[in-house]
Amino acid sequence: MKGDFREKFGRGLVLGGAWTVLAFLILPMVVIFPVSVTDQYYLSMPKDGISLAHYAAFFTNEIWLSATAQSVIIATCSTIFAVILGSLCAIGCWRLSTGLSESVRTFMLIPIIVPTIVQALAMYRFWIDLGIIDTYVGVILAHTLVAIPYVIITVSASLANFDLRQEQAARSLGASMPQTIRWVIVPSILPGVLSGALFAFTISFDEIVMVLFITSRAIYTLPKRIWNGIEDHLDPTIAAVATMLIAVTLALLLLDLWTRHRRQQRLRAAAAEE
Repeated sequence: MKGDFREKFGRGLVLGGAWTVLAFLILPMVVIFPVSVTDQYYLSMPKDGISLAHYAAFFTNEIWLSATAQSVIIATCSTIFAVILGSLCAIGCWRLSTGLSESVRTFMLIPIIVPTIVQALAMYRFWIDLGIIDTYVGVILAHTLVAIPYVIITVSASLANFDLRQEQAARSLGASMPQTIRWVIVPSILPGVLSGALFAFTISFDEIVMVLFITSRAIYTLPKRIWNGIEDHLDPTIAAVATMLIAVTLALLLLDLWTRHRRQQRLRAAAAEE
């Protein structure tokens, strides 16, 4: 009896703690939605009714649209480069499987370990010497370096379940290493690649610290626009933008989960047929 009580109590304590942490993370985001439909001209809850004026202000304001377009362009480009470089690095380290490859994989995770402010300061000084401060090239390069570790982690996780015999069979049939990577390895680890791309895009799109250090007037991303809006005027359009970003992020996460689920179903069906 005492053992069952302790087990139930411990399980309830863990679940209670988990739900508390989850509520602490989610509840602030829930508050953003009613603020985004406020009828006031400053950040507050609706007073006399619900208004979509701040959503309309986002889609009709040239500054907001321009900042969004710049963020999408930068995030897309950095995601493409991060996925290519991170996937190749993960595949190379997995294929070699030596102490040196493990050291390389660990070294590539440094952008996650080092505080962002430290990286921003270092890039600011180095980018000045390279002459790419406040340019698309400089921002895309910075975001690519930050996003690569996330791609390496997700792709490495997918490679852990990859059957090495498939690669050996392709090579024995005359396929070159690039062909094997393109037609055998990449399709098998595609869920990990897509997850890495999702993380890379999200990290790049939301990045603000580095943008503040390595940009001035030419580059004006959406997070930077939100930051300046908070400093200058508490415009409720910020809450509307945040709500739309949350909705898009949730949609992408659900799409990623659905893709993984569909792939697992296909693999189970193929295994059952065999």
